[in-house]
Amino acid sequence: MKEPQTRSISGEVGSLPERIRLSARLDGRELASHVFSRGVLTVGSAEGNDLVVPDDTVSRRHLELSTRGGSLFVKDLSSRNGVRLAGSRVGEAFVGVGSVLVLGNVELRVEDGVEGHRVTFGPFESTSPAMIAALEALKRVASTETTVLLEAETGSGKDVTARALHHASDRRAGPFETLDCSALPKELAAAELFGHVKGAFTGAERARPGVFERADGGTVFLDEIGELPLDLQPMLLRALESREIRRVGDEKPRRIDVRVIAATNRDLDDEVKAGRFRADLLHRLAVVRIRVPPLRERLDDLPLLVRGILEQLGPRARGFAVTPGLLQQLRAHTWPGNVRELKNLIERALALGDVALPATKGAPPASAPQKSIDYHQAREDALGAFEHDFIVHLLRTFDGNVSKAAREAGLDRVYLHKLIKKHGIDVERV
Repeated sequence: MKEPQTRSISGEVGSLPERIRLSARLDGRELASHVFSRGVLTVGSAEGNDLVVPDDTVSRRHLELSTRGGSLFVKDLSSRNGVRLAGSRVGEAFVGVGSVLVLGNVELRVEDGVEGHRVTFGPFESTSPAMIAALEALKRVASTETTVLLEAETGSGKDVTARALHHASDRRAGPFETLDCSALPKELAAAELFGHVKGAFTGAERARPGVFERADGGTVFLDEIGELPLDLQPMLLRALESREIRRVGDEKPRRIDVRVIAATNRDLDDEVKAGRFRADLLHRLAVVRIRVPPLRERLDDLPLLVRGILEQLGPRARGFAVTPGLLQQLRAHTWPGNVRELKNLIERALALGDVALPATKGAPPASAPQKSIDYHQAREDALGAFEHDFIVHLLRTFDGNVSKAAREAGLDRVYLHKLIKKHGIDVERV
């Protein structure tokens, strides 16, 4: 049965930047992009389109985009797989910056083309100089066999970074194995690294390979390497230098073919001075040292990060308005928990409707309106403003269909009607 054609509104509708960037992405990888200012353009897989998207699920002439006032008008050109927006198939739609259109298997992102130089690497995207430097270094080293040491604060995405390196390498078809050195039981640490034979210790009822053997032909990621017990460090050093391991309880050496990526949130130079980490092991691990900057050093990436988190959260994030006011609040925070804290905050906002941030020491809470110094009133004002913006965007996304908006947002329809009435929102005019 033919799907209904609907008209939807999404993204920051109301004003467009001087330049608009269209980014066609497949599985997080950019296939093609196009920057334009005003006028009409077409998107499709055939040569002659303004944006040519090389994918079989995109029709030869898939859609047309034109600027109309403060938004973009999208028209499906009778494509085979259609155009989807916020989960619904659309024939015509108004969209704004931040919208994501789905063409077959491809995502077409509508972005601000005025933003500065942008670099992508795997799932990462950045316009921040500090993060761009890290991404450029990761790109250069990805296709090599070089051992890499990632230095990053907790919550900055060390695991995601290591996986991106693996997937960009020639070992991408091989296994990716992670060992969290901070969670190693001391008595079993050697067995976790190198494996053990049957009967090697109490409870060893069968032989088991360690992380290096399991990663053979691929990549082993040693997370929080600074936590590795000092007595195991010479064994790890020998394994890295000889490319051989011995299972616990076994004299037979086993060859290993792995690329090693290590990560730490500690200053390993200080750990060496304090006698808690071997200098020779640090030199062996830090063939290339890459510092992944904390979120407070890359605040320009907040819009990109929020957008990516919302995409990961899927349908339950529909209708979440990334307003300029919210971005201003996020920029005012110091982010001690980094990207992990940002993700937790957005998930909490979706669940509770409360975007309040922890107070920065010596400053008022970032989410509190400046017009009030009474905590309860300030919190009520902030929550009211969020509810209003959220509901307006939700209704725009689903073309004023209250029942569908409530269902997709996980709200009771009666409760959504109450919120609409509470904030005096005219459903016909959103």
